[in-house]
Amino acid sequence: MRAPLSWLREYVDLPAGTTGSDVQERLVAAGLEVERVERLGAGLVGPLVVGEVLAIEELSGFKKPIRFCQVDVGKANGSGEPQNIVCGATNFRVGDKVVVILPGGVLPGDFRISARKTYGKTSEGMICSARELGMGDDHDGIIVLPPEHEAGTDAIELLELVDEVLDIAVTPDRGYCLSMRGIARETATAYGLPLRDPALLDVPTPNAHGYPVEVADPIGCTRFTARTVTNVNPDAVSPLWLQRRLQKAGMRPISLAVDITNYVMLELGQPLHAYDRSRVKGTIGVRRAARGEKLTTLDGTQRTLDAEDLVITDDSGPIGLAGVMGGAHTEIDDTGATTTEIVIEAAHFDPVAVARTSRRHKLSSEAAKRFERGTDPLTTSAAAQRTVDLLVLLAGGTAEAGVTEVITPSAPHTIAIPADHPDRVAGTSYGRETVVRRLQQVGCDVYGSDELVVTVPSWRPDLRDPNDLAEEVIRLEGYENLPSTLPKPPSGHGLTEGQLLRRRVGRALAAAGYVEVQAYPFVGEASFDQLALDKDDPRRRTVRLVNPLSDEEPGLRTTLLPGLLATLRRNEGRGAHDLALFETGLVFLPTGDEPLPPKLPVDRRPTAEEIAALDAALPHQPRHVAVVLAGSREPAGWWGKGYGASWADAVEAARTVAREADLELTVRQAQFAPWHPGRCAALHVGDQLVGHAGELHPRVIKAMSLPERTSAMELDLDLVERAKGGPLRAPRVSTFPVATQDVALVMDAGVAAAEVEAALRDGAGELLESLRLFDVFTGEQIGEGRKSLAYALRFRAPDRTLTAEEASAARDAAVERAAERTGAVLRGV
Repeated sequence: MRAPLSWLREYVDLPAGTTGSDVQERLVAAGLEVERVERLGAGLVGPLVVGEVLAIEELSGFKKPIRFCQVDVGKANGSGEPQNIVCGATNFRVGDKVVVILPGGVLPGDFRISARKTYGKTSEGMICSARELGMGDDHDGIIVLPPEHEAGTDAIELLELVDEVLDIAVTPDRGYCLSMRGIARETATAYGLPLRDPALLDVPTPNAHGYPVEVADPIGCTRFTARTVTNVNPDAVSPLWLQRRLQKAGMRPISLAVDITNYVMLELGQPLHAYDRSRVKGTIGVRRAARGEKLTTLDGTQRTLDAEDLVITDDSGPIGLAGVMGGAHTEIDDTGATTTEIVIEAAHFDPVAVARTSRRHKLSSEAAKRFERGTDPLTTSAAAQRTVDLLVLLAGGTAEAGVTEVITPSAPHTIAIPADHPDRVAGTSYGRETVVRRLQQVGCDVYGSDELVVTVPSWRPDLRDPNDLAEEVIRLEGYENLPSTLPKPPSGHGLTEGQLLRRRVGRALAAAGYVEVQAYPFVGEASFDQLALDKDDPRRRTVRLVNPLSDEEPGLRTTLLPGLLATLRRNEGRGAHDLALFETGLVFLPTGDEPLPPKLPVDRRPTAEEIAALDAALPHQPRHVAVVLAGSREPAGWWGKGYGASWADAVEAARTVAREADLELTVRQAQFAPWHPGRCAALHVGDQLVGHAGELHPRVIKAMSLPERTSAMELDLDLVERAKGGPLRAPRVSTFPVATQDVALVMDAGVAAAEVEAALRDGAGELLESLRLFDVFTGEQIGEGRKSLAYALRFRAPDRTLTAEEASAARDAAVERAAERTGAVLRGV
């Protein structure tokens, strides 16, 4: 919201000499985000005056139109003689009033004006456009002023070119500050000054003679005011003061009727809509749309409506999206040249309905921005009256006596709050008088002594409970005045075992060549379809967000892969073809049986029971770690051919994670989406399944536009942490030599290598230090349906050097156990 300081002074008598920076400081202290103060007209130096065009000579022989003009600038040039000015604009004619800067003047941007020869003529100044004066981006032509302004009049004052504008980032809970009325209220409170409320207008009593209105959805539309103005002069234009206020607030002047509705919206915060009465057929209504209905909005787009859309209708059907944008059929055109009768709509719509409609149709508007944050329902009558008054004053219209108001009855919202509640929340002492005074400044009515009953003002729908009221007291008293107390952490507490493990895992994966990323945790059905998950796959059951950033991704992730793979695809599309990425983060696994969460207090520490109830309401949130790879794992070069990333690298990444927890992974073949059924490994710690790794299915790669042979791994890090059992043990360094024995075992091709490895470990006993599979062979030499696995066994004793006989005996015991369990035999035997 852009708030000109000159406009703000109409409602608050600020002290003389108060600058925009002064007001900014006060408003920031009161909790508003004033991003900057824009100084309009900075560097502008006159003389800048109104000029009347006396004569125009069209110069020829140039690539663009050039005109040599004689302009009357009154006595501004000291002589009273016309100024000769060369100008390239063609949107003015003899007799028009224009803005002229004379030699010696300086335009914004330190553009100095002097008499100079150009196009064969001497130009004694410049005729100015809006952009050259810093009034806007319009550079299509120069400014043509209304004819009543005399030549020689100071244009700096006339056009209000020197001003300061506060640029305020209004947070969602402060919707009332999307208006000059709301900002003026905050300014008056910050300075301790009275407010001249622009909404305090004499409004006629509703009667039965107004324009007919029928509200079929009293929840979606709680208040609808309609007024009619006739005999509007279609040739009337917006006066300069109105145009300048709109421009300073960031809006473009369009036509008088539209400008007036925009002006009142900026002034009071109540969006309005003006209909050309001749185009409205019958009763104006408010209802939910029928699915599939069509509406062409003011932006010229035909929209297919949803059954949840709140629409404005007449006898012909929908004529507007309520609170978002009007329809093209009943609009007042940009010039207003044919409109003589206007129906004014000022209504209060349900914020949730407007917000969902705006997002559903990807249609943002100034009206929607205000309605979805909550407008003041009691301002509709005043806003309609203000619009009527301006149309009568500026367009010569006649206000019809009929006044229509459709109201859904509702009681004011009241909150019971102990008088010392803000003290307990802030950890300081304000006292009852301060609490009452601050709440009254906000606009509340306050009754009671120790227990206060607070009636919330209609323009503050964000005030719902005692903590909201406490926040108002605290911010107005000043956050900077809160006492600073450093917490006292108990001694002897460092990082937990889980935190230490996550740090080790991150360092280990980074050392292995992976780059850590943080992807958005949002997913939609399309993500699961791309991963080829079955319809009944539990990963499709997500926690759905009430207000998602995107309707296409309304859920929280149940796996890290969608975000990681999207990141890989984005980087691959930008030329990075050798990629290895990893992420650690929470996934969200709802059961559907979670109870509603309790509302925790803010004036004390929650009890153990309250925290337990909150935890019970949350979905299961295990922490996962995942990696994705594509391209070359080792690039080719003078050192060799290199090799590409494969399923084996994904499995090795899982082993890297397990080693940091001092665990051994058991790898078994599996079939699990989204991995390739023949290149997917199930990862176990003991009998506990902790994750999967391997190459992605070709259909998944195609659906997600990923590089060929993309591989991935995902582990449940919480399960790994629980399996590790205790603190990480430092490796023991032995002073005795190792004895290595190699064995090659032949078995059926269907026997898993993990089963063979487990049998060898069990049979070898305590002397076995490590076991490594270094060769897999199949061929006619060992028979069809058979395979050979070759292992290197390392033996070492902690207290002596092993003899060859001891090492051989341990090897033979290991082979014997493998033969018993898997039917393996020594190759060559």
